[in-house]
Amino acid sequence: MIKKGERKEAWFRIIVLIISGIALYLWGYVILFLTIINWLVAVFSGKYNLGISEFCGIWVKEYSRFLSYMTFQTNERAFPFNPLIKK
Repeated sequence: MIKKGERKEAWFRIIVLIISGIALYLWGYVILFLTIINWLVAVFSGKYNLGISEFCGIWVKEYSRFLSYMTFQTNERAFPFNPLIKK
């Protein structure tokens, strides 16, 4: 049986879906652009840009946290409802 607090949390997932979903979707386009840039840097210079790589990694972790929250794997909310996962 679902408790009252769990029911509220389930409804709140709709808000998280809209806000975090839009933020991560738009951020994904930035990640795509930076991935192409980082690939070009790696091809022409022989080494990739660590800063771009780490920034892209933050998005991957946040997107994973978002999916875990939306599929009821965890109750830990994604960005912007929690601080970004840096490591």
